[in-house]
Amino acid sequence: MILFFALLSVVFIMVIALSWYALGAIVSPSRLAGARGGLMLLDMATVAVMIFGRSLFHGHDEAERISYIIIAMIWMAQFLFGLIVALIRLARWAYYRSASRTDYVADPDKRRLLKGAMIYPIVAAGASLYGGTAGRIETVVREMDVPVGEIGDDLENYRIAQISDVHLGKFFSLDDLRDLMEKAAGTKADVLALTGDIFDDNEMNERAVSLIGEYTERFPDGIWFCYGNHEYFRDVERTNRALINTKIHVLKNDHIRLKKGKRPFYIVGVDYPRPRSAFEEKEKRCAREAFEGIPKNAVTVLLAHHPDFIDDAAEHDATLVLTGHTHGGQLGLMGVPLVPPVFKYMRGVYRVGDTVGYVHSGNGSWFPWRLGCPPEIAVFRLVKG
Repeated sequence: MILFFALLSVVFIMVIALSWYALGAIVSPSRLAGARGGLMLLDMATVAVMIFGRSLFHGHDEAERISYIIIAMIWMAQFLFGLIVALIRLARWAYYRSASRTDYVADPDKRRLLKGAMIYPIVAAGASLYGGTAGRIETVVREMDVPVGEIGDDLENYRIAQISDVHLGKFFSLDDLRDLMEKAAGTKADVLALTGDIFDDNEMNERAVSLIGEYTERFPDGIWFCYGNHEYFRDVERTNRALINTKIHVLKNDHIRLKKGKRPFYIVGVDYPRPRSAFEEKEKRCAREAFEGIPKNAVTVLLAHHPDFIDDAAEHDATLVLTGHTHGGQLGLMGVPLVPPVFKYMRGVYRVGDTVGYVHSGNGSWFPWRLGCPPEIAVFRLVKG
């Protein structure tokens, strides 16, 4: 937790520095100090609300939730503003520093983007408003074909739907979860895969388990679940007891054969390795236990929360690996994450040998804001390849 708040503080400082830098490019020197001072007061107010929000709102959950969404939009607007200005200034610098131009350094006004300056914060604010509203909640359905060699008619056009990283809680309610399950059921998938970080609120987890359990009959071959790290941050035993009372299948380093057929079909699932210090060692062990006893010619779909399992699955000749955890970065452009690549596999489809891996963009959020990375229901169709 200490590390989390330390990293959060570093991010805040970086965003402030970037927005201050951007103000220097569009505000005249006589007004710059006032502009930066006003921005600092706004930032201090948002931090105070984040720290003291629970006591400030005295149990008014909806007001608290909305205030956090607004704060996320304020900070992301600053980040986008700084990013836009930094990129434009970089392009101008490259242009004026070319062999035929020497007047960039000589004229300080040319270093400022005074002409049409208001367009930059307006664009940033508009993008941030979208990211905190529609961009955060409008779920898309992505359908993909997965070619599989020598499959029989029983697996031809077999459909697997995936949802992940719901993060039930302040920014994802039980009503939101029901809407999501209805959309998932509407895909007419044979199986629904839940790849962790679904049950993230002790007050709602049991009701969420029951709600999801109501949909098991809507998927002919059932609903299958593997744990993520956030289930372990909560009362995981309480969640597990609730799951036992439903028809939701929980896979922890295990597998189940669903079809015999020309090539037998297995659903495989791994637990989330803990503690973090032993992740790599336990990751290998989890994968080894999960695949043990599966015949070589089987079609296998692995459910794993962490995308590092894509490599492990490839070592065991898995057909398809469904993962989450990264949220796709929550900020992207044309399907490409615009955040540092802190994970080897960040978003979308990856191929390791003959194994197809998928990193889901998530249905909830680390913070209540998304741009260019909408929440999704991924649907995979097995086809003869």
